[in-house]
Amino acid sequence: MDTTEDFSPYRADGKLYGFVCVVTGASQPVGQAIIEELAAHGAASIYACDKATTPSTFSPLTTALGTTHPNTTIIPYPFNVASEDETLGLIDEVLNTYGRLDVWVSSSGLLGPPSIQATTADDLHKSFEAHTLAPFFALKHAPAAMAKLADAAAYPNAAPKRQKYGSIVVVGSVASTYGGCWGPGYTLAAHAALGVVRAGVAVLKGTNVRINCISAGQIDIGVDLSGIDMRGMTAQFPPAALQGKEAQEKIIGLERAGRPQEVARVAGFLASGFSSYVTGANLIVDGGASAMNPLTIPI
Repeated sequence: MDTTEDFSPYRADGKLYGFVCVVTGASQPVGQAIIEELAAHGAASIYACDKATTPSTFSPLTTALGTTHPNTTIIPYPFNVASEDETLGLIDEVLNTYGRLDVWVSSSGLLGPPSIQATTADDLHKSFEAHTLAPFFALKHAPAAMAKLADAAAYPNAAPKRQKYGSIVVVGSVASTYGGCWGPGYTLAAHAALGVVRAGVAVLKGTNVRINCISAGQIDIGVDLSGIDMRGMTAQFPPAALQGKEAQEKIIGLERAGRPQEVARVAGFLASGFSSYVTGANLIVDGGASAMNPLTIPI
């Protein structure tokens, strides 16, 4: 679509200036990096959503961004991504407060157990809740909110919205296209998340809302094997320590694990008008590993 000045990615005040955003999985390293990225490009407000959110969850992040990007409001918001009612409640909250919604980043993945023997039906259900129900409810309910137009309001970084616009970004895994990354539950749920994105293209026809997937490879989230629940019920990505430096140099084109900020930059691109003709895409962010190898994480 042609973007008006409101959504020009070349705005001097930031390619996301005035945007009101939701980021789920916000307590995870990738989620926090995405919040920083959106703030850096002028977002007016960002709802930092996570089930375990408490007043202190985001204190270091909000303090830091209050210094570097004081005009972006970060709103910690307790949120269960698997609840349709809570999704509707969050959207109502956003519209009642800001009158618009522009970007929804679903970054709430869950590893689950690494083997089929260790995977229970409940584990599988939780994986699908995190990977699939979260973007599905965003696809079902966010576009109507993203169609709302708004005049410039009296809050920092406010801007008018005179054209329907929206971007839904699903942060997934290279497990969305092949197996062997972790346990079977992870692969099943990641495939389903990409299915939401591909189904979403037809659903969103005529709305000026786009939906895309980021399939991340080996991302260093700052934990080692001694710092992770090996049943995978607390982490979004496998620990980079599963592959030593020698293995990374051998099977990753860029010879290292990625960083959360490198996933976040792709999310910022997909949120902005720079990607105005990109929808239904699956952007692989794995340093070239999947182009070179059938597996990225040998277990």
